[in-house]
Amino acid sequence: MPHLLMLALRDQGARNLTIIGNTAGIAAPTGFGWPDGVEPIDHAVLIENGQIAKVIASFPVSGSVSRPNAFEVGFRAGEIELEVVPQGTLAERMRAAGAGIAAFYTPTAAGTMLAEGKESRVFDGRVYVLERALHADFALIRAKTADTLGNLAYAGTSRTFNPPMAAAAMVTIAEVDEIVEPGGIDPERVDTPSIYVQRIVARPPMAEDGVALS
Repeated sequence: MPHLLMLALRDQGARNLTIIGNTAGIAAPTGFGWPDGVEPIDHAVLIENGQIAKVIASFPVSGSVSRPNAFEVGFRAGEIELEVVPQGTLAERMRAAGAGIAAFYTPTAAGTMLAEGKESRVFDGRVYVLERALHADFALIRAKTADTLGNLAYAGTSRTFNPPMAAAAMVTIAEVDEIVEPGGIDPERVDTPSIYVQRIVARPPMAEDGVALS
């Protein structure tokens, strides 16, 4: 997650934002992925600051009834709108936006409340729901390495939603651990080509220390 970019956006103060993500912040209530004693950074820094008007996500809640995340608190208070999107559909809506595909049909969510108000068609005896491409004005993403041209290489599960979101956005800002010269990334390891990246921000070495981020 691009922790420093999220903090910068919080400090910049933009309001009425719509955020797109797999979650709406699970680190703060659960501590998932953070060392003990360190205050986690996730979507909550924006939600608690009153900057978020709408969330588009697959798993927006914390997963713990006793420890609701900031989104749940705001949603129950009627302060934040929610659009739940199945995880595979979310990824494909992003990919479609980057590929210039306006919409596509999927059987996922057919016959459920998530399909209400959406066009549906039957193909080979099976109901499919029309889903529209999901574009963004800005994408804040996290990568392991960038070269000075903007080519990105990710680590681990960062390869899931970061590449399609980078392609789906008008402006992509990548927070990276290191910046190298062209050729410093094996061409076979480039996950996001530079054509999809407009800005690169290097994390200071101390940023890997959770205490430094808190």
